Amino acid sequence: MAEVLTAILALGILAGLFGLLLGYSAIRFHVESDPIVDQIDAILPQTQCGQCGFPGCRPYAEAIAAGEADINRCPPGGETVIRALADLLGRDVKPLDEEHGEHKAKEVAVIDESQCIGCTLCIQACPVDAILGAAKHMHTVIAEECTGCTLCVEPCPVDCIHMVPVKRDISEWLWPSPEERRIDIAAAGETGA
Repeated sequence: MAEVLTAILALGILAGLFGLLLGYSAIRFHVESDPIVDQIDAILPQTQCGQCGFPGCRPYAEAIAAGEADINRCPPGGETVIRALADLLGRDVKPLDEEHGEHKAKEVAVIDESQCIGCTLCIQACPVDAILGAAKHMHTVIAEECTGCTLCVEPCPVDCIHMVPVKRDISEWLWPSPEERRIDIAAAGETGA
């Protein structure tokens, strides 16, 4: 019985010492991130698609903060993201740089499971792990996790992956801005509706 108590006491002391060591190292070696990079990254759509020329949204945010990249290189974010970044950084709003793609409605990947051969190339290409499957078995996409980056479409050897528009529901509806409302009313007056 004394041996068990000694072992428990020794493990407790070791656990306490390791806890103190980890706590000290977390304080001593903590690296603060740049708050402006965090704010820029929070605005970006987190598709991790690489269309901006960077391997993901965080590297793009770091490049914007460092002045190495412009705010108009994100096709998935479109004008909304450009405006938000311009407001945050005090820059002028610019049109989307078409060299990096064009903005379109959010889409998700859908795999035609009857054609899927289980090659796993789409799984390897997905930057957010939204595709489930195993080698030589059909794959499927977790729609809630899919960012619509289209990186899985190109490597598919049987072209069984298709991008489909996301169905919008009431939770995504926004009040139109007064400016948009005036344009709609003016357009309705012109057509006689």
